[in-house]
Amino acid sequence: MLFALLSTFAAAAEPVREMFTDRPDVTESPHSVAPGFFQVEMSFFDYELDRTGPDRLDNWVVGSLNLKYGITKNSDLQFIVNMHSRQRTSGLGGHDLASGFDDITLRYKQNLWGNDSGRTALALMPFITMPTHGEVGGEAWGGGLVVPFSIELNDRLSLGLMAQCDLAPDLDTNGTDVEWLATTSLGLSLTERLGAYTELIAVMGEDIDAQFRSATGFTFAITENLVLDAGVRIGLNRVAPDLGLFSGMSFRF
Repeated sequence: MLFALLSTFAAAAEPVREMFTDRPDVTESPHSVAPGFFQVEMSFFDYELDRTGPDRLDNWVVGSLNLKYGITKNSDLQFIVNMHSRQRTSGLGGHDLASGFDDITLRYKQNLWGNDSGRTALALMPFITMPTHGEVGGEAWGGGLVVPFSIELNDRLSLGLMAQCDLAPDLDTNGTDVEWLATTSLGLSLTERLGAYTELIAVMGEDIDAQFRSATGFTFAITENLVLDAGVRIGLNRVAPDLGLFSGMSFRF
């Protein structure tokens, strides 16, 4: 009985791994949520502007939510949804407005190594996207695979790399298009609480022109379990969205 009690106290005293988040950059973290913990990553707002000639798209997302739960020491389950999206298109032909609840994405992250030790980490993260058949979002099921990798260059500098393959439904052909997303992100610890990052993002696929964007942002840790963030994305070529602004928070319990 005494041994069981001592074992329980020892387990309770075991330190929980550092909180790693998938936001605010596009590059996902290869580290999973500690087992038994919930982690919430959400945006206060996410705005994107895309102009092509006389046409303009303004896309607002409020309350983008990623709810995670640590299943095992090296895996977690994620539920992602945009609580409210508002897309306004305008041009010579007038304007159109669509808003509502967005599609739902389920992801499973399996860390392969580096969750609790070492300078490198790698994970596999398959996902499926379920349509809600509203005014915004898709009209068919989709899915894909995310492969995030990170390396600690030194005590203050880290590098993140990610490749993502999407199987996107093509309603015109009733088939499936393959789309690719590749990112690289350089993170810097400015102080014990303040961090910054810069990122390059590339999107390409069978029926879309290659898009290139850059991003930069900041994070501020109020506690080890609560982090605020904000940043901006800039389009680097004509077909990429011109501007993106975002702000949000992450916390666990």
